[in-house]
Amino acid sequence: QFDPDNTGYISTEKFRTLLQRHGSELDPHKLEVLLALADSNSEGRICYQDFVNLMSNKRSNSFRQAILQGNRRLCSKALLEETGLSLSQRLIRHVAYETLPREIDRKWYYDSYTCCPPPWFMITITIVEASTLVAFFLYNGVVLDRFVLQVSHPLYLKNALLYHPQLRAQAWRYLTYIFMHAGIEHLGLNVVLQLLVGVPLEMVHGAARISFVYVAGVVAGSLAVSVADMRAPVVGSSGGVYALVSAHLANIVMNWSGMKCQFKLLRMAVALICMSFEFGRAVWLRFHPSAYPPCPHPSFMAHLGGVMVGITLGVIILRNYEQRLQDQTLWWIFLSIYVIFVLFAIFWNIFAYSLLDLKLPPPP
Repeated sequence: QFDPDNTGYISTEKFRTLLQRHGSELDPHKLEVLLALADSNSEGRICYQDFVNLMSNKRSNSFRQAILQGNRRLCSKALLEETGLSLSQRLIRHVAYETLPREIDRKWYYDSYTCCPPPWFMITITIVEASTLVAFFLYNGVVLDRFVLQVSHPLYLKNALLYHPQLRAQAWRYLTYIFMHAGIEHLGLNVVLQLLVGVPLEMVHGAARISFVYVAGVVAGSLAVSVADMRAPVVGSSGGVYALVSAHLANIVMNWSGMKCQFKLLRMAVALICMSFEFGRAVWLRFHPSAYPPCPHPSFMAHLGGVMVGITLGVIILRNYEQRLQDQTLWWIFLSIYVIFVLFAIFWNIFAYSLLDLKLPPPP
């Protein structure tokens, strides 16, 4: 109607007139972003596809850049100042302020989030991890008449899930070791961290991105052990958990002035204390003499592998909310480094153990 020549554009003056005429019919957040779009355009015209992208909650990189240049129009009223919200709306707003550094992203997320699908990945993986450990504990107690959760115990090592250097040819163990933990305190700390950090991140960034960071951290963790601590087994989901938490903390530090979450300093301190306590426990356990020699205690290198994934791939994924990562140069650089490390670790596992003639602990 307003583009009779079918050019795909209308003038910014006509666009502002339409917004003034029909602004009361629009969501106030979308109206603000539309005004920002009009203000940011230096060519004096508005692209129809940009308008469609905004109204359908889709964004391209070029459109995002145009909106960010007009971000001054979004400072009139922060999402945090809105009153009369329901409990679910306050929860969504809280998650937005906990994870996103820019007001435009918070408002976009608040408007578009429908809880469909829910954060199923982190909840499911947590339930499976806890259920597997409990089931294994009960199996040892009832069938084998020995309740045991000690990783170096021969009964604990006799399962098809944890990573063991003698069984490194069984490739699934590089991933399934997350379902076995060194004890209740090990499982408890990992569950608390991945629920408190992972669920909000999944609500914002989606299951695909968060599951990628989590699984990449898990695989990097077991491969790091196979390269740097070649005689030790591995248990626990710390690789994936540390990837998520370190990415989230690094994102907060990099965007400190924009993060408006309450008690952000306290939250960082608590997360760092929990991570340090769990990592310190793992280091102490690794070098503590085993009660069942020659079976060693599990390695702590998986934690460091997860941290490295978090501060590289994880930071890129969390920084680029609702953007195509395929267009990000740094994303491809870090992804290439990760793939090179995985390939190097695979060849290391094939050839290095025999070339170095290591004396490995006996197979379970």
